[in-house]
Amino acid sequence: MPSNASHHALLPQELIRLKRDGQPLPAEEIKAFVQGIADDRISDAQIGAFTMSVFLNGMSREEVVALTTATRDSGHVMQWDSLNLPGPIVDKHSTGGVGDLVSLVLGPWVAACGAFVPMISGRGLGHTGGTLDKLESIPGYDPYPAPERFSDVVKSTGVAIIGQTGNLAPADKRIYGVRDVTATVESIPLITASILGKKLASGLDALVMDVKVGSGAFMPTPEKSRELAKSIANVATQAGTPTTALLTDMSQPLAPCAGNAVEIVETLALLRGERANSRVMQVTRELAVEMLIAGKLVANREEALTKLDKALTSGAAAEVFARMVRELGGPADFMERSDSYLATAPVIQAVYPEQSGIVQRFDTRAVGMSVVELGGGRLRNDASVDHSVGFSEIVEIGDRVDSQRPLAIVHARTEEAAARAAAQLRAAVTIGDAEATADTLLQETFRGEA
Repeated sequence: MPSNASHHALLPQELIRLKRDGQPLPAEEIKAFVQGIADDRISDAQIGAFTMSVFLNGMSREEVVALTTATRDSGHVMQWDSLNLPGPIVDKHSTGGVGDLVSLVLGPWVAACGAFVPMISGRGLGHTGGTLDKLESIPGYDPYPAPERFSDVVKSTGVAIIGQTGNLAPADKRIYGVRDVTATVESIPLITASILGKKLASGLDALVMDVKVGSGAFMPTPEKSRELAKSIANVATQAGTPTTALLTDMSQPLAPCAGNAVEIVETLALLRGERANSRVMQVTRELAVEMLIAGKLVANREEALTKLDKALTSGAAAEVFARMVRELGGPADFMERSDSYLATAPVIQAVYPEQSGIVQRFDTRAVGMSVVELGGGRLRNDASVDHSVGFSEIVEIGDRVDSQRPLAIVHARTEEAAARAAAQLRAAVTIGDAEATADTLLQETFRGEA
């Protein structure tokens, strides 16, 4: 007799009614409902009513864990045991930002230290850039390999950064689509289950999460960012994947560039060890330390830093990136001859400030939207992207700008587009006379409690 014969799942409307009235939902009811979403037995109207009930009434930690594991298990969950990998399977996720190329450096760097990183990344949407769009600046790079190929590359190279394919967390695709059009995106239980449902389907031993705070952050306030970081660390850990969440500053672009090809150029410089103390490198290093500790590749922070430093200075991290590009269809000599492969924009101009002074503040979201308008991002999922456009050499808070020192260099398709982006950038940067310092880059660390 099947184990669930004694238990008839509640009708979807009954489950919705319970949550509408603020009642707790049993884990097995959540699981049955999510499975019904994946099987198309539950309608969009019912998903919308459910997400609105959760949005308004919240969920207990146990309910979020149940929603997360049900989302994870709604499709294929990757298994790595058969590959007998000699190290832990770890990954990172970020809530997204501007000039945030962390994944491109982090994946290869951690792999060079003995971890295995099956990184399933997204495209840019809204003001945030997408890791996949950046990688697609590299001619021939195929972000959608067959599943066997993906496993092979992870095994032979230590890292593969690809797009979400096939049957990973299919329930999330439907829930997310409905949340988008029913004003239920900003619910911490729903965001937690959405992010983790997808990530944990990769069969991870450990996860690190980069939650942004500031004017370019996904969450509207620092309190909400903290709440999300805590929720993700605790829910994932309770769901069986030890997770640490870092709260990091996104009150200005993280790297001194924003776009696709321009960020690949910066990635190569970072991997060659040319920008050891830049802000993007500080965040990447901190996440890498957490990954090595969580993956039990090192005993402590000091050991992690030593190992990471060696992987960078020896060229091992750069070599892993080069191998990943080659294995996924990109040029074999990309590291050496990247200039001849990356697209360059027809119009490249310096953007000078209207007055001289010190950079006080950024509207980081506006900078991201300006890159989108240049053609470097998308407002709709199916839009195509111009890899050559964006900004490089972006100033930082506290920098002095004048007629000699521009705010950035704009890379654009046409003179008109360059002029428009220049105006948008000037409007996004506040300049004053006072000395200015940025917010603390690494703000808090939340280690999940099971």
